Amino acid sequence: MGKGTKRSAKSATTKESKKPKFSPQPVPESESEASENEATFYQSAEDGEDDSSDISGSELDSSSEQEDADEGDELDDLDDLDEKNDADEDDELDDLDDLEEDDEEDDSNEKSDESEKAADPNKKTSAEQHAEQRKLLAERKLKRKAGTEVERIKALWEKLRVKKPTPPKQVRDKLCDEIWELAHDVIYDLVLKHDASRVVQTLVKYSSKERRDKIVQALKGHYYQLATSSYGKYLLVKLLHYGSKESRALIVNELHGKLRKLMRHKEGAYVVEDLFVLYSTAEQKNQIIREFWGAEYAVFKDSGKGKTVLDIVNESAEKRQLIMTNLSGTIAASVEKGSTGFQILHAAMKEYVAILVEDPEKNDTQIREFIELLAEQFAELVHTQEGSEVACSLLALANAKERKVIIRSLKNHAKELIKNEHGNTVLIALYMTVDDTVLLHKSFSAELYTSELLPELIQEKFSRRPLLYLLKGLDGKYFSPKVKEELSRYEKIAYAKTTKKPQEQRRIELQSKALPSIYKALTSTLSPDSNPTFTKLLSVNMAAQFITELLLTPSDDEDVNTSRSELVDAIFDITFKTDILEDHHLLNKTPFFSRSLKSLIHGDEFKFDNEKKKLVTVSESKLPGLGSSFAARCSSAILEGDTLSKWVSGQGAFVVLAVYEVLALKDHKESKNLTKALKKIKGDLKKDKDNKGAQLLLKLL
Repeated sequence: MGKGTKRSAKSATTKESKKPKFSPQPVPESESEASENEATFYQSAEDGEDDSSDISGSELDSSSEQEDADEGDELDDLDDLDEKNDADEDDELDDLDDLEEDDEEDDSNEKSDESEKAADPNKKTSAEQHAEQRKLLAERKLKRKAGTEVERIKALWEKLRVKKPTPPKQVRDKLCDEIWELAHDVIYDLVLKHDASRVVQTLVKYSSKERRDKIVQALKGHYYQLATSSYGKYLLVKLLHYGSKESRALIVNELHGKLRKLMRHKEGAYVVEDLFVLYSTAEQKNQIIREFWGAEYAVFKDSGKGKTVLDIVNESAEKRQLIMTNLSGTIAASVEKGSTGFQILHAAMKEYVAILVEDPEKNDTQIREFIELLAEQFAELVHTQEGSEVACSLLALANAKERKVIIRSLKNHAKELIKNEHGNTVLIALYMTVDDTVLLHKSFSAELYTSELLPELIQEKFSRRPLLYLLKGLDGKYFSPKVKEELSRYEKIAYAKTTKKPQEQRRIELQSKALPSIYKALTSTLSPDSNPTFTKLLSVNMAAQFITELLLTPSDDEDVNTSRSELVDAIFDITFKTDILEDHHLLNKTPFFSRSLKSLIHGDEFKFDNEKKKLVTVSESKLPGLGSSFAARCSSAILEGDTLSKWVSGQGAFVVLAVYEVLALKDHKESKNLTKALKKIKGDLKKDKDNKGAQLLLKLL
């Protein structure tokens, strides 16, 4: 009795923990009712399966999120599409296995209950109901349009999609030919079904250019339906990816006039984004953007061709109002749909902002509304060139209150902002336009310039730019003319609106607040246990450049000057207290390091005059430990023992040359000692004709 009770308890537990995926239906009174009920049940089951595959309409950025597990990864990695689809097919097989297990389980449970309850002779067992359901489902599939072909095609596809081992090319081509023979007349019927669509995707991937073109032609007239289909959109992206130039042009032309509508569709928006970013020429991109201007440009694709949006809006007030209304409406609807991170939307925003910036006073209401729409989502703009330009323009147009909201939304993304190719420009624009330097320092500088992050930031091309701006301003050595022009334009817009503080005063305030943190972070790398160490940083060109500029930046802060002396001492020890002939010496390992030493030897006292082709004195030293004092220190180290001959034999000759020039100009007492020593080895310098530094020393002697 105890065993029977235990078995019943186990059976009950199993039923609760593992529910069948198909619920048993009550037995109808007649066969016709049974057929109707079962048909209704299967229809609802299929609809539910389709709904479960919908893709979410919200997505954040370039740098890296995934879409839904079943289908989303196909947009980012087309080559892995078939593997993802395999997983779906395996899930279907697992469902059938579950049904069989449920049948066995139900049979076991019914046998154990026979002694407790008499079976109803008119009631079918769960296993019988499941068998009938499977049979009915199979019949329904065959009755669909092209149902027989689909089943045969899928059987061939199962062989084609095998990954381990991958079928040989001959076998693969034969399978593709067989699938094409069955599918070429029913392509459109296949592409809207979740399983058959994957078959056509695989066919596109492995087919020749001629067959792909035939598939593109077979689907002509249906590309809008494909773009809005949960399954068809993936085939459309495949055709764009593998298709020819002519095929892409055909698809772009067919979708022309419908792109604004697609941007508001949760499936279509992804297709338009891929079409714009990955598969359109410059001319096609302009054509796509013009469609956002209004119906006239959507219907006639050559309308407005060769003109900018400003050219069009300046033709008449009516066109200005119409285009502004269309752009703002499309942008607002897309933002609400969660498409703020899309590059095509950023391009449309850029057009709209160009109109707003042309007359900020007249468009003040629209500017305030646009900033309010995007202020909380600024982080989704900065990863593209167009989005970065929009963000910088809005920062310049924003008032103090709006800028605080924008800073708060960007604060949590500070690391990604400064490291991004376009995002670093937005941070510099913040430094150039926001008067509240305390808020800027707390939100960005204090968060970024730490011992953990700073060594990484100064080694990268883009992330070091905001730091260099704080030290040097828009120095042409680090900022291209185009970047300087853009940033200066934002500065001009800002000063016309709300910015009041002088630019240089703002930069010096930000610099004085940031320098203690920067020096603290760098001095922490002097420890031999740190990673990276100070020596490793000096061996990276970009980091060495930044450290040099930092050491040459004057400051009245005593702690900063103390830290500067520590770093200068560290550089001196690394350079002059090691053997110059060793391969691991910085001058041999990283030849560019000689330029850093040369800059420290010149300090802020001397500068090379390009017109006179010689070194000239520019000022008295404001940087203790650098300039002529550092040159004298280097000279003593070079003349110690018999090391001078070693120093002039390679890259070190340029260092000796810089020391000699500075001491000679300063008429320093060390100058005479160095001159005597160099004259003794003049013969060796003459022999070393391939050493440019040695030959320049000879000319001075």
